[in-house]
Amino acid sequence: MDTKGPELICHSRVHTDEKPFVFATCGKAFTTESDLQQHKVNTGEKPFVCASCGKSYTTEGSLRRHYRIHTGEELNVLVCETCGKTFTQRDHLLQHDRIHTGEKPFVCATCGKAYTTEGSLRRHNRIHTGEDLRVFVCATCGKTFTRRYQLLQHDRIHTGDKPFVCITCGKAFIHKCDLCAHERIHTGEKPFVCVTCGKAFTRQSHLYQHHRIHTGEKLFACATCGKTFTLRSNLHQHDKIHTGEKSFICATCGKAFIRKCDLFSHERIHSGKKPFACATCGKTFTCQSYLRQHNKIHTGEKPFACATCGKAFTQRIQLQRHDRIHTGEKPFICATCGKTFTRQADLHKHYREHIGEKPFACATCGKTFTCQKYLRQHDKIHTGEKPFVCATCGKAFAQQSHLQRHDRIHTGEKPFVCATCGKAFACSSDLRKHEMIHTGEKPYVCVTCGRAFTRQSHLYQHHMIHTGDKPFVCETCGKAFYSQGNLCQHKRLHTGEKPFVCSTCGKAFTQRIQLQQHDRIHTREKLVA
Repeated sequence: MDTKGPELICHSRVHTDEKPFVFATCGKAFTTESDLQQHKVNTGEKPFVCASCGKSYTTEGSLRRHYRIHTGEELNVLVCETCGKTFTQRDHLLQHDRIHTGEKPFVCATCGKAYTTEGSLRRHNRIHTGEDLRVFVCATCGKTFTRRYQLLQHDRIHTGDKPFVCITCGKAFIHKCDLCAHERIHTGEKPFVCVTCGKAFTRQSHLYQHHRIHTGEKLFACATCGKTFTLRSNLHQHDKIHTGEKSFICATCGKAFIRKCDLFSHERIHSGKKPFACATCGKTFTCQSYLRQHNKIHTGEKPFACATCGKAFTQRIQLQRHDRIHTGEKPFICATCGKTFTRQADLHKHYREHIGEKPFACATCGKTFTCQKYLRQHDKIHTGEKPFVCATCGKAFAQQSHLQRHDRIHTGEKPFVCATCGKAFACSSDLRKHEMIHTGEKPYVCVTCGRAFTRQSHLYQHHMIHTGDKPFVCETCGKAFYSQGNLCQHKRLHTGEKPFVCSTCGKAFTQRIQLQQHDRIHTREKLVA
């Protein structure tokens, strides 16, 4: 009697190199019948054809199961308790369950990488054994694949074929899995649930990516600077910072972008399309990320807090910029004059001062600006829009930053301190201007008379002396002024507004300088006492 079991017989072939199972089409031999069947799946051959409907299968067992559809024989349908998907075979259901549980029981003994199915592990092992995997070659671009169906899917990129169409909206897809994921947008189904926090996703890949937030795992490291990322796509985008590659180009103006989504958002500037609307106030945006940021104004959500001073922000990038106030880091350097900046956008704006470029023009009055932000702010002069209202006194502002500065009048907060003399300021721009007193820097020079100024606004006002231009006119009495600040001060004569209040005696003033002069009375009283 033969005492050798089937497992021992299979194992002994590893030593003898016996491969009794031969594929008749290509002549390739295998040690086990299951490996031969798997090879048939990989080649795409389906020799077992249904006599009733013509559908073909790779294995005889699959054909037998299919026959039950025609004969009416009970299929023993097995249902996934998590998402309701049905299966005719228990092992298929068990494999599917691992999508929800995240279980990967098949581990590579060489490198430790884990898989949900034994077949996936076998294919992976060929990387270590050196067995040639890349047998299916794309005739168009030469890319190689380990499976025929992968090549067929890839071919659709070249042909443009999108056979999987959404019956709800008509959108077409190359892969069926992409259609399934898309359909969940319409149904609202999110079958992939994080066991740690309960957040649900439409795609398994999104769940895997999300898991890394909890584990802190960052598998993808930049070879240039060592920065690590949770997603390979994020690493690819980051790499372009080092290479300077901007492969997505606007057909209208020629501007180039690192990411395709940034190009799409930019193109809406030309088309005027703003498809993302706020459900609370109706304001529309060119991209979804801007809408998400805007929504935090209504919710008051500020999830990113400074570890040094506790100040919270709606966006992570705002926190990163804020951190530079504490560290003093200014990584963006002007190649022309050597001036440094905390933000790249500020460097770009500064560079335009050297070349005199002002590409953003007001459609109403024709005034030009170095950046779009300044144009948006200027537009509110024409529209009169002031959406940011002070909760203390009700005063409204065109810009959120102006409201924040105004709030400090009520709170007395002065977070920006001069490192040289210790004087504190309510806003960072005032600190920067003050620092020029110590450095003697006056970067803004009048081309007419050569007089230099510490502030660009002072240069603009001074330039009007030469031109005689007084663009800021009082609506009440018609008096004109060089600057908007002078007009605002003048308007208080008509309104009687006195926003600058002495914290010692309560006396109010129309101008800040009047309050500062008044404060000296109390200072002298303290010195005499």
